Amino acid sequence: MPVFSLKHWGFLIALLGVVLFSAKAVVVKLAYAFGIDTVTLLLFRMMFSLPIYLVIAALNFSALKEKLTPRIFGAVLLFGFLGYYLASYFDFLGLQYIKASLERIILFIYPTIVLFLSWLFLKKKIAKNQVIAVMISYAGIVVMYFQEPGFSELSNVVGVLLIVMSALTYASYLVGSDWLIPKLGPVLFTSLAMIVSCVCVVVHYCFVGDFDLMNYPMEVYGLSLGMAVFSTVVPSYLISYAIKLLGASDFSIVASFGPVSTIVLAWIFLGERLTVFQMIGAVVVIIGVYFVTRKK
Repeated sequence: MPVFSLKHWGFLIALLGVVLFSAKAVVVKLAYAFGIDTVTLLLFRMMFSLPIYLVIAALNFSALKEKLTPRIFGAVLLFGFLGYYLASYFDFLGLQYIKASLERIILFIYPTIVLFLSWLFLKKKIAKNQVIAVMISYAGIVVMYFQEPGFSELSNVVGVLLIVMSALTYASYLVGSDWLIPKLGPVLFTSLAMIVSCVCVVVHYCFVGDFDLMNYPMEVYGLSLGMAVFSTVVPSYLISYAIKLLGASDFSIVASFGPVSTIVLAWIFLGERLTVFQMIGAVVVIIGVYFVTRKK
């Protein structure tokens, strides 16, 4: 019998992490059906996630004391705010206006945004094949989006803009993580960034929430707990470990399954209709992102 290598395990771990992260959009739509608002749902997600991240950070306390300089601490605060608070908030808001499958396809342009931010701030050159990849990815979004019912409605436009902002802020987080992960390690960095994000959500809720947290249907708490564990904590560490085994390039190829998995999950659990143009657009976007992962 063939023996699985570490790289084979890396592909399986990456695929599982990507599918679990993609399922978040579907869980959010299911929770919205029970009348919960965006900020409260985000609060529940982070409240259930926070204890796990705190425990993992505590287990790495000795490394934390050695590595967390004031400069690194400030960077963790910034990118924790951008990546898992602001990006999640924009994402949750956008899902109030557009379908989960459309959300995932638009959000998946973030690798191309990372490309441009790396050129702008890190002075990394953009290759010809990378420019082609950007054009292909956005062409796929156009193919898919113009076929959506009610394209001219303001609510759809608002939803798309919110998801684009989510992609932009998450891409900013990824660019910042290029500097921080080598210094802190993927597990410690992920734990700290998520703790910062959780605190931001709690503070946000204190300003805008009604503190009526005990009167939702039990389904809301169950969905929030499931999203926290299986679509937040578990995939965040799975993906970090997969990148360690595969490298970012190979992981990005596996991550191309994200939009496809969301479309399928939305069809199964939300009853969303799959259109030919939507499937074509998804394939084109995935091809574009694949081009970004290639060196030549």
